[in-house]
Amino acid sequence: MIYLSVMNILAYLAVTVVIFIIAYRKYGNYLDKVFDASDSHPTPACAMADKRDYVAGKTPVVFSHHFVSIAGGGPIVGPTVALIYGFMPSWLWIVIGVVLIGAVHDYTVLFVSTREKGKSIIDVTNRTIGKWGFILFILFTLSMTVLVTAAFLGLTATALGSLVNLKTIGLDASQTILRVVQDPRTGEAMGQIGGIASTSVVVMTLFAPLMGLLMYRFNIRTTSVAIIAVIVAISSIFVGIEYPVVLDPKIWMVILSIYVFFASGSPVWLVLQPRDFINSFILYGGIIALFISLFSSGLQGLTVTAPSLSITEGIERLGFIWPILFITIACGAISGFHAIIAGGTTSKQICRESDVKRIGVGAMLLEGLLAVVVLLAVASGLSFTEYIKIVFPEGGKSNPILAFSLSMGSILDKGFSIPIYAGAIFGILLVEGFLITTLDTAVRLNRYLLEELWSVIFKNPPRVLRSYLFNAGLSVALMFSFAYTQAFLAIWPIFGSANQLLAALTLIAVSVWLISRGMPSWFTLIPAG
Repeated sequence: MIYLSVMNILAYLAVTVVIFIIAYRKYGNYLDKVFDASDSHPTPACAMADKRDYVAGKTPVVFSHHFVSIAGGGPIVGPTVALIYGFMPSWLWIVIGVVLIGAVHDYTVLFVSTREKGKSIIDVTNRTIGKWGFILFILFTLSMTVLVTAAFLGLTATALGSLVNLKTIGLDASQTILRVVQDPRTGEAMGQIGGIASTSVVVMTLFAPLMGLLMYRFNIRTTSVAIIAVIVAISSIFVGIEYPVVLDPKIWMVILSIYVFFASGSPVWLVLQPRDFINSFILYGGIIALFISLFSSGLQGLTVTAPSLSITEGIERLGFIWPILFITIACGAISGFHAIIAGGTTSKQICRESDVKRIGVGAMLLEGLLAVVVLLAVASGLSFTEYIKIVFPEGGKSNPILAFSLSMGSILDKGFSIPIYAGAIFGILLVEGFLITTLDTAVRLNRYLLEELWSVIFKNPPRVLRSYLFNAGLSVALMFSFAYTQAFLAIWPIFGSANQLLAALTLIAVSVWLISRGMPSWFTLIPAG
């Protein structure tokens, strides 16, 4: 029998999907018309190909890279943390924000950068705001990207070392799926769930260069490479279960920092694109599984159990709902960080202007859908009391990734009768894939920004400042120093504030670009305000 109540998750899911489909078709087509999108215009990836940064990628591969790069942990971490204010404010902000602001922001900055030879939006505005305005803009952007990499590095390291009470995921101390340790405070049996994700991440990263060679050196069909990628992704999970890598979070910080240092300087086709492509199948699989599970659970009568409004709890834990809610949920609604991704790497890989809508608008709406699905999962799969214990613990480290993973395990159990522990493991893998991708992409972007900065400050920059090793090393050092000394809940609001300010500045810059060409600009000026 089907039960539908006012708080049934199906109602929220259906409204979200319908609005997003209409937005893609109607608003996306309008933007294409305004910008006169045409495949007759050569893109930078084709006209300026250098086999390192300017590489014309296959549309599914570029979409996967762009989506996982802009998403990162944002559409999972943000809604999970913001739920402390209640379900309704978060849901409304995601749906309204992504359609009226986020999708417009991502499309316009990607198109402008594509038309401007793959230059970042900061470099594009250099002509209109002058040298010192440009320097201030780029310094602000660098500060913001350092904060996001620091936040995600800390989150990644914490998640890879995650422990979960075995009772919570329906296992006992005699099981052999997870390694077991004793909680020093309570003496309870805890499973090392993060170790499985650690091994999976390592396996997929090691296979990335092979996938890159198959796609771009041996020109193997995308479909064939996709089949191999799926096999690698699934196999990495089973290898992780059998041989979990368990290390202290601080050691993970060091290892991850070393990895992104080398990844940020390697050719984009060798590590960045293929690794994202492999990883995307876990991400897409996780989103689809969670979506279908929520649908099935909704048919069975599952409702949102989190309070619709919880303003008092939110103020006590985070601060006033305005502006904290709107900077906590950035990715999934509107994020200035997307402008750096779009103008930093994606615009250098697009081979047709018609792909700008597919990638710019499509990926943003998919991210918004992910944010809604995450919000529904946490709001219905975890009791509000347990949620607070994990995300806002007294005297402990906040672990929103664990809260989401346990929620996913609960939803998959309700929807598909999949054991909670299996769903929770899948949840950890889902988030780790996003986080690692954001780390290596963001550090690469920091390298680009530093190179642009030195070229403006110095007429002829010293050789060391032109070296990608120096710029990548400086980016990694700043990221590591912030992540090592700061807690996630301290960094995230600062990043969120800077992120939304960057989004506003980006929309203003795009508006100036449009106005200077006699083109309509109301759709960027209104959200910028």
